[in-house]
Amino acid sequence: MRFTSLPAGAAHYAKTGESLPVASLKAAGAADAILLSAMGLPQVRYPDGTEISPQIELRKAFGLFAGLRPVRVRAGQPGPLTLPEGREIDFVLIRESAEGLFHSQGRGEVSGDAATETLRITRATSEKLFRFAFALAASRKATGRGPGRVTCVDKANVFRAFAFFRGIFDEVVSDHTDLAADHAYVDATALWMVQKPWDFDVLVTENMFGDILSDLGAGLMGGLGLAPSADIGLEHAVFQPCHGSAPDIAGRGVASPHAMILSAAMMLDWLGERHGNDPLRDDGRRLREAVESVIARGKSLTRDLGGSADTTEAAGAVMRALFPQ
Repeated sequence: MRFTSLPAGAAHYAKTGESLPVASLKAAGAADAILLSAMGLPQVRYPDGTEISPQIELRKAFGLFAGLRPVRVRAGQPGPLTLPEGREIDFVLIRESAEGLFHSQGRGEVSGDAATETLRITRATSEKLFRFAFALAASRKATGRGPGRVTCVDKANVFRAFAFFRGIFDEVVSDHTDLAADHAYVDATALWMVQKPWDFDVLVTENMFGDILSDLGAGLMGGLGLAPSADIGLEHAVFQPCHGSAPDIAGRGVASPHAMILSAAMMLDWLGERHGNDPLRDDGRRLREAVESVIARGKSLTRDLGGSADTTEAAGAVMRALFPQ
């Protein structure tokens, strides 16, 4: 596997006025997959006051409509919740990544004492999103990771756009009678993610709702340092940790490497599925399980997870778990 480093992000924007150079975008489009680092800086912003977000530009450029945020807590793994005996958390939140309330990003209207952002949901994107969700649920069921259930998370009791979203979901359900399907309002889902997160399998929702719920999912695992993600389209995919660049600790060598390693594991899984390559899939699984074993032991953890290890030590523990002597 060969890696090519490409410039992008807030620091690059501060130097050049470009957040995602055309050459970087072109090279990323030619790659088999894109592994993206955290690249925002709160003090570096566009003229309209919004933060630099090349990851959103990539989603729009490559039609990356499905944002995957896996949430996994194994029995015995430390975290904010005490799991009932025999329970584990293992679900995937799929966030629509191209539309929703992010549709008008950079184009919102501010006039006098009022501001307007436009939420947009289309049939074309929603159908792709729901088909992807059911395919993922079927794959998880086949490998014993879930019961084969997709939950549409919306606010269809209040907003016509979400009633439309739910209606499209129900149409797609009819093509997947071998799987279970249900609905949940987003506020209730947030409650249930804390009360009974082990009940979920695959959740699919709008962009902004997914953005918020994915951070709650990260909290269930112990923090953003354990939260990987993927943004997937029909031809391209981007993999990156959910956390930001943490400028307060930048350069000190104390940041958690786990979310990036888990994102790389997701990349291997996707490449394996896309190319029918079992060794790649196996490597993705082994890498994920190596991180999980280190977390479960509670040793060589960075301070965000209650330990004192630095980045190199934490990554070294994963390496030793992956290749035991």
